[in-house]
Amino acid sequence: MTTVELSWFKSSYSGSGGSDCVEVALTPLAIHIRDSKDATLPHFTASPTAWTGFLENLSR
Repeated sequence: MTTVELSWFKSSYSGSGGSDCVEVALTPLAIHIRDSKDATLPHFTASPTAWTGFLENLSR
């Protein structure tokens, strides 16, 4: 099995205070989401369709 290095970036939905930071890493088949305060914890993975639906509901 090949391991792919994920390129994490801070979500634009994260607060600027640093206490509520979410980072995401995009791949063609999955969106990876993690808490930036402890990157050693497991991350959540969603399909691009599910992630898009989630983001659309945030703006309602």
